[in-house]
Amino acid sequence: MNMQATPQLPFYQATARECDLFETAYENGLPLLLKGPTGCGKTRFVEHMAAKLGKPLYTVACHDDLSAADLIGRYLLKGGETVWVDGPLTRAVREGGICYLDEVVEARKDVTVVLHPLTDTRRTLMIDRTGEELVAPKGFMLVASYNPGYQNVLKRLKPSTRQRFLSVSFDFPTPEIEIAVVSQESGLEAGRVAPLVRLAGHIRALSGMDLEEGVSTRLLIYAATLMAGGMGVDQALEAAIIEPLSDEPDVGQALRDLISTIYG
Repeated sequence: MNMQATPQLPFYQATARECDLFETAYENGLPLLLKGPTGCGKTRFVEHMAAKLGKPLYTVACHDDLSAADLIGRYLLKGGETVWVDGPLTRAVREGGICYLDEVVEARKDVTVVLHPLTDTRRTLMIDRTGEELVAPKGFMLVASYNPGYQNVLKRLKPSTRQRFLSVSFDFPTPEIEIAVVSQESGLEAGRVAPLVRLAGHIRALSGMDLEEGVSTRLLIYAATLMAGGMGVDQALEAAIIEPLSDEPDVGQALRDLISTIYG
């Protein structure tokens, strides 16, 4: 879990009307679900909007072992005394902040039960261990994200949960926008970023290759950062694209062959 509240506005390049949707959802106390592939900018978008609105942001990276208690809080032993410690969701509700559940489908099923009263007209959070029932103030907003293309039958967001949220789909940006984003984030000039983005487009369009996902904008930023720091293209792409995408030697060689056609 990470809590942040910074006056500096994190860079985010809008691709449609997603910023307007976020602000409208926030103003009306509506929960928002972000759908899209890994590394396409969902988390940065939330960070940008929280800073823009001047709200504290509690980000929770969901995983298989994440339970409702991890979000709500628990009793802990401190200095020989047992004290209640709020979890990130509870703190966000108390403070009227934004709670962002990244990859919410990875969390245990009891988590969605806790979220339901916060995503309808009740806007309440029940803390069974203390007997409290918190009513979310106007400033509180619940945001969640997941990747619809990377889930199995056992990890699928139930319609009863999905239909409680406004929803917006994210995808990789157009080449022009992606070049601008990667250049801004890495410090590498746009002319050198352009072949990276062209390479990413080819990888994402490949079919029949044993890749769970295409190369993310995040990985392009990593590669560009290495190159801006003086690392050679081959070494940067090996570390930031080839190795992260697959452990299969055949796939790695196919990616190297593709890179050679782009860079010559």
